[in-house]
Amino acid sequence: MPETHTIYIIGIAKSQQNNPITQQYGRFLLGFVVNRNTGVIETCGSTVVMKSTYDFLDDLFRGRNIETDGELIRSELENRYFGASQKAIMVAFKDAQRRFRLFKQGIRGEALTCQDELRSN
Repeated sequence: MPETHTIYIIGIAKSQQNNPITQQYGRFLLGFVVNRNTGVIETCGSTVVMKSTYDFLDDLFRGRNIETDGELIRSELENRYFGASQKAIMVAFKDAQRRFRLFKQGIRGEALTCQDELRSN
């Protein structure tokens, strides 16, 4: 039976034009499986080119709280991740945080599923 306490939230950002992520995917996306009640990130996926980056980001985000650990995650990124997509990762995470807040407010539909980076509401 599927886990009903989790939801899937995405965050979207633009990456640098010369970045292989932009060339392959067009945008940078982070996908989070989050406990809907606690905000704890259970797993993270991303549109990256190298598996080691994918694994590193999953390890960095897993177990963190999407609502309350933003500053900790920002610090971890600045001190541990030295790839070209550092800024895009943070922007995508902030977008996912925004979408999670909307979910917690009871908002559903296009506001949560749109593919526009940091769409204003």
